[in-house]
Amino acid sequence: MATWADVRRIAAQFPGVTEREARTPAWRVADRALVWERPLRTADLAALGLAGQDQPVLGVRTSDESEKLALIAEDPQVFFTTPHFDGYPAVLIWLDRISPARLADVITEAWLARAPKRLTREYPARETSPAP
Repeated sequence: MATWADVRRIAAQFPGVTEREARTPAWRVADRALVWERPLRTADLAALGLAGQDQPVLGVRTSDESEKLALIAEDPQVFFTTPHFDGYPAVLIWLDRISPARLADVITEAWLARAPKRLTREYPARETSPAP
């Protein structure tokens, strides 16, 4: 399953992506959030019916709310949300439940949704994701 090293490697392959680490690592393009570590808060844990967080969680920006909901419907064991993200185009991922190849697809879509058009025009065909 995927690791933080996979996230770092995949995100770094895209033009304009920078990594920032304050309390938790985050990757941005043109100063726009792309992917980030998202520790679950007390309210998140309560909403999910969990006593604690024992798995790494990645937040990923989506193009819109419908894409977020489609990902959750596709595989609710991997993709999820919390009330904090209601109405916001971002999905949460249990990082240790997603394959590196699927993670690359999701990060590719996030980058395409967030990157300036001048950068996306330089990117190869949309069907081509970075190698895991």
